[in-house]
Order: sequence, then structure tokens, then C-alpha cells
Amino acid sequence: MAIRRAFSHAYKSVKQAKRAAFTRKNLFYTNVLISVGISTMGDMLEQSYEVYSRKIPGYDLHRTAQMGFSGATAGVICHHWYNILDRIIIGRSLGMVIKKLMLDQFVCSPIIILSFFATVAIFEKNPWENFTDEVRDKFWILYKAEWVVWPPAQIINFYFLPTKYRVLYDNTISLGYDIYTSKVKHDKSLKKERDKE
Repeated sequence: MAIRRAFSHAYKSVKQAKRAAFTRKNLFYTNVLISVGISTMGDMLEQSYEVYSRKIPGYDLHRTAQMGFSGATAGVICHHWYNILDRIIIGRSLGMVIKKLMLDQFVCSPIIILSFFATVAIFEKNPWENFTDEVRDKFWILYKAEWVVWPPAQIINFYFLPTKYRVLYDNTISLGYDIYTSKVKHDKSLKKERDKE
């Protein structure tokens, strides 16, 4: 009986927390925190692989903090982007979904990638030089990956989900993409290839 009551109490608490997190008042903070958490987790998973495969000697918590901070930037952008998109394109017909998808890919995706490089560059030596080098070396790699990952995911997002759950859904998909982003960002071989040219 005590175990049943404990589960019932825990279930009610989780339900109340979920309801509170996705209210209009708290949604911005929820979206940003979710994005920070997923970006941080993505980098930790990538670093775990790099440590395991002996590409790096150990975990770099400074790197993880940078990736987490870039998640905050993405959370802010996506929160506002989805609200704007739903105000200018109203409806869930296939045509409306395709319009949202095209705007998302041609407008928001490049902004997210550029903000990622800018956010991380802030914490590095020579921020402007690092930003321009990273954009030149790695922007197209990430943008091509965006076209593989996001169109199918965003069709589901725009067609089925209410606006308040869009950033949460994005982040469930984004975990794998964040692992890839961390790999691309910290791949020294891409810079070496450019230096050879």
C-alpha cells in the first residue's frame, strides 16, 4: 500500500511539474533549459566515445560548458522562431507544413549554425578569427547534415505538435545531431586539411 501511494504521489508530482513547465509563463525557461541539457549531454556522449577510442586523453569540461551554452542560444532562437512561424503561417495543411519547413531550413537553420559557431567562439582565443575559420571550414558540413536530419523530423513537428512542445520534440531529435555537431566542431583534421591547401 505504501509503495502504491509513493508511486501515485510521484506520478502526480511529475504531472504537475510538466503542466507548470509548459505554461506560457514558464515555457521560455523550459525550452532553454531543455536545450542546454541536450547540448551538454550530446557533447558528453561524443567525448565519451573520443576517450574510449583514445582520440582525446580525458574529458574536457570547458568544452562541455561551451556546448551547453550554445544549447542555450539555440533554445532562445528556437523558442521565438516557432512562435513567429506559427503567427505568420497559420494552419496544419500539408501546404502550410511545407512552407514552414522551407522557411525553417533556409532561414532558421543557417542562423542556428552561425549562432553555434559564434557562441562557442566567444570562449576561445581570437574569437573573430575562430568564428570565421569555423564557418569557412565547417558550416557546409553541418548545413548538409541539417538537410538530412530536419526535414522529416520537422514535418512531424509542424503537422502534429502544438507550438509549446516543438522545442522539446526538437531536442529529442537533436541529441544525435548534437553529438555530430560536437564531433565536427572539435575535429582538428578539418582545420589541418584547410591549412594544407
